[in-house]
Amino acid sequence: MKKLTRILAIILSLALVFGLAACGNQSEKPDNEESNLPVASDLKVGFIYLHDENSTYDNNFIKAAKAACEALGVEYVAKVNIPESAECKEAALDLVDSGCDIIFADSFGHEPYIIEAAKECPEVQFCHATGTNAHIVDLPNFHNAFASIYEGRYLAGVAAGLKLNEMIEAGKITAEEAKMGYVGAWTYAEVVSGYTSFYLGAKSVCPSVTMEVQFTGSWYDEMAEKEAAELLINNKCVLISQHADSWGAPTACETAGVPNVSYNGSTVSACPQTFIISSRINWEPYFKYMIESVKNGTEIVDDWCGGIDEGSVELSEINTQAAAAGTAEKIEEVKKGLADGTIKVFDSNTFTVNGEAVTSYLVEDTEVIKDGQFSESDIRSAPYFDLKIDGIKLLNEAY
Repeated sequence: MKKLTRILAIILSLALVFGLAACGNQSEKPDNEESNLPVASDLKVGFIYLHDENSTYDNNFIKAAKAACEALGVEYVAKVNIPESAECKEAALDLVDSGCDIIFADSFGHEPYIIEAAKECPEVQFCHATGTNAHIVDLPNFHNAFASIYEGRYLAGVAAGLKLNEMIEAGKITAEEAKMGYVGAWTYAEVVSGYTSFYLGAKSVCPSVTMEVQFTGSWYDEMAEKEAAELLINNKCVLISQHADSWGAPTACETAGVPNVSYNGSTVSACPQTFIISSRINWEPYFKYMIESVKNGTEIVDDWCGGIDEGSVELSEINTQAAAAGTAEKIEEVKKGLADGTIKVFDSNTFTVNGEAVTSYLVEDTEVIKDGQFSESDIRSAPYFDLKIDGIKLLNEAY
């Protein structure tokens, strides 16, 4: 029925107004027919979310999407709790049928279904977060986006390392006991890149730090994340961070009195004694870029990656009740070093694999060890750092 509806819409639109788009509610196209971009002043933008506002990850997207659409005066439509399955494609085609000019999906596993929808509806622009295929598929209406969040995680790691130093200086732990725990969702490169950059940030100020990682096999499972944090705490991890989307780990830390660095937003309201800082991707700059590109009839790049300068990588306010003294000043110092290149997140002199320095590494047949660092985000916007460096122990690798 949905396919029949779209076919009838195509026939009717061609019969009524020459030049209208085949899928969606589009207006006259620009002179460059290959661009497939409408130049309508009234756009409708559809968003597909893996979960809803209860997920810190999805809520981060939701707030940015609403803000961008309101700022640019375009209509916002959303589909929530859409799994990484064929249901995603159906949601995308429903949004097409409702007249959306742009459709954005927010989860890694949505990508193959968004690509299928993009193939069926070439006059609609499809954008996707964290994906890896836009630079290799021949689809001018499909695009990936991410941010250099490894910089934000590195800065959050610096805050964690300073907290460890404070605990060492106070005699609460020894330098050898400076062990962090990390709750990870999956063993995807995105998660590996994140926990490694966090660890390297902590190590830059606390050289004795080690870390253990426990995976849950789910982006959002509050009980599993809570249990993972509790396991790490029982393993004598004295500070916990995460790349998972619920408040399970932060609340476990608050209960146990263990310092916590969260992700995608502050948890200070529920964890005032233990929350230190959080890094997050601010998606509003990309959403504005995406919408303005379609409004102006200009192409959207295959892979977009924003950083601190673009406002795409942000840190929450520091909770001074839990953070070490001098955290704000040190973060500003490191942030300047990242900006001028004197500090490199994946400096190849700062880590080893199996006791050996990494002097060469190929990703998609491309050398990514360049100028003394692993060059994340050069090949594509989504992370591809997947090295298992020394100092980090994975407690499970089932996912």
